Amino acid sequence: MIGKLRTGVAILAIIYILIPLIVVIPASFTSASYPSFPPEGFSFQWYTKIWERPEFIEAMANSFQFALLAAFFSVLFGTLGALAIAKYEIPGKAFITALLTAPLSVPQLVLGIALLIYFTPMMLAGTPTGFLISHIIICIPYVIRLVLTGLSGFEYNLERAAAILGANPFTVFWKITLPLIRPAIISGGLFAFLTSFDNVTVSLFMVSPDMRTLPIEIFSHMQDAYNPIVASVSSVVIFISVILILIIEKIHGVGKVFGGTHS
Repeated sequence: MIGKLRTGVAILAIIYILIPLIVVIPASFTSASYPSFPPEGFSFQWYTKIWERPEFIEAMANSFQFALLAAFFSVLFGTLGALAIAKYEIPGKAFITALLTAPLSVPQLVLGIALLIYFTPMMLAGTPTGFLISHIIICIPYVIRLVLTGLSGFEYNLERAAAILGANPFTVFWKITLPLIRPAIISGGLFAFLTSFDNVTVSLFMVSPDMRTLPIEIFSHMQDAYNPIVASVSSVVIFISVILILIIEKIHGVGKVFGGTHS
């Protein structure tokens, strides 16, 4: 009885989470001039109209550019940080780990305000550099958590054996450590890309009129007009997000993003 109740609650929770997708995607194929669900007719016109709107194309290019850069630097710094936490006895390790993963628990609205206050005197607010740094800050925790999870069952005797056989530290890392944690690193990079690409809250505080990302452009467009092109652009974002999540699940498992860290 309890098992059936849990299953029922889980199904209801999944349906509740998927309701926005169930509404947005069909609405993007409507032939009407306004969003409707169920859609009136069937048409791809609102997808073709995306290519007629240069602001969406430019915003999508900006989103990809910043997401790639944020993912790259997050993987670089996050992997190094996770290796240091996992392999070395650092004073205050628990505090450092909590500090590095704090953006996962701090509301992004609060984080966006804090970054704006901090970056304004440094002349970084509203600049590409400030925007990128803010996205790296919110992406690094995912890389750290995934890499730490990948290191939780790591066999350090392999590194010791390679060192005894004469391998230098770089060779040990490149030939032994990196191949074993590569799935976690790739998953962390993909999750960092997805986090940056989809972010709205922090981006709102860091963006400028000359530098807009796709989620910001969608948000702004909905304030000026309410037509199905918003649903079609949103469906494109959903499609990209789902593909990346499926890849992460195949490589490493999405649940491990929130798994325990190595102590």
